[in-house]
Amino acid sequence: MQTPREKVQPCSRVVCHVRKPSLCTCYLVAGCGVPAIDPVLSGLSRIVNGEEAVPGSWPWQVSLQDSTGFHFCGGSLISEDWVVTAAHCGVKTSDLVVAGEFDQGSDAENIQVLKIAKVFKNPKFNMFTVRNDITLLKLATPARFSETVSAVCLPSANDDFPPGTLCATTGWGKTKHNAHKIPDKLQQATLPILSNADCKKYWGRKITDVMICAGASGVSSCMVLILEALPDSLPGADLHLRVCSPEARIVTLGTRSGWTPESRR
Repeated sequence: MQTPREKVQPCSRVVCHVRKPSLCTCYLVAGCGVPAIDPVLSGLSRIVNGEEAVPGSWPWQVSLQDSTGFHFCGGSLISEDWVVTAAHCGVKTSDLVVAGEFDQGSDAENIQVLKIAKVFKNPKFNMFTVRNDITLLKLATPARFSETVSAVCLPSANDDFPPGTLCATTGWGKTKHNAHKIPDKLQQATLPILSNADCKKYWGRKITDVMICAGASGVSSCMVLILEALPDSLPGADLHLRVCSPEARIVTLGTRSGWTPESRR
């Protein structure tokens, strides 16, 4: 019986861990989930009292704004033509998708302001239980992919994200729980996935088997955000990040609904 030959592919980019130079990640091809600018995470930080993201390091992050330019929700590009966000954001076709933005207080960024052709809100969304909290936005014109604008990957049916898997949540959320103004610059936080059994200790029957819980003591976020499963060897990380997607790409796990353990106290 002949042994199949190993498939060899060149790396389009190699990133090595700053504390373990021998531990490197090979990015096979450019595409979804591979930011041109590497994120730098300092560990279990918070969006509440959290940290600023590296400009351009979350290129799929978009700002959803009304016709006046007011930011009201976040979303993620999953292709040139589609954005995923939360149903409870109440997006309308008159709203705008802003891609490539980091500092909402700056006029110097090369942003893309995109119109929405159609809004596909999950018809089973329930505002009271926050179940099926997902909406897809079809863009009227495709986003132009660049160093600061690209798509996040969608998980496959076989992907497994067990409790303890580290994820990132990003957005323009409040940096203090009692703040009256959101930050102009994109914020980020690192959160571990929790088992649904642990999550039900806080939220009981609100948690269903199709939901994914993430959080840690003292860690929270205030905006509608996207969870990304993080690959290993992100530069500057102060902790070992689990490889949880094929080819070390970043994968979106869904939209974030605003429940935190802190709000139960």
